[in-house]
Amino acid sequence: DKDLISNLLGNGSDYGIRLEYAIQKSPDGIAQSFIIGKEFIDKENVSLILGDNIFYGYKFSEILHEASALNKGARIFTNYVVNPSEFAVADFNESGEVISLEEKPKNPKSNNAVTGLYFYDNDVVKIAENLSPSKRGELEITDVNIEYLKKGLLQASELGRGFAWL
Repeated sequence: DKDLISNLLGNGSDYGIRLEYAIQKSPDGIAQSFIIGKEFIDKENVSLILGDNIFYGYKFSEILHEASALNKGARIFTNYVVNPSEFAVADFNESGEVISLEEKPKNPKSNNAVTGLYFYDNDVVKIAENLSPSKRGELEITDVNIEYLKKGLLQASELGRGFAWL
């Protein structure tokens, strides 16, 4: 769909941004986007939003601005769902820190789904390059987040009531 998308959005100048395009030739996982986009990312920090996600909520632009100021580590966003087995799930301790992440668990530890919005420092490229494919044969974004969690560098923000995540 590259031609359709690039015809719609162009180079981004109509929106005050610069857009460039790279293609994932086969469905090898979301984390592969950092490998494919390595030259675009260069030495910068990066954010990733899944194309089928829509977010809406009070002061969302302020939340994004704060997340984009991330210097070290990663920030994920979570939202309460009634069907957590269909998502990556984050579990928190009493202090609000992420203590575990699971991809589509059969017995979820919480109802906190990890949404399709992520902010990472530049280490994400190296982390993605060192991942092994999952049982599904993909480089999983949850495995990237688990690497940050192991290093104590994963932050999470709960979107909470009043937010729409579709």
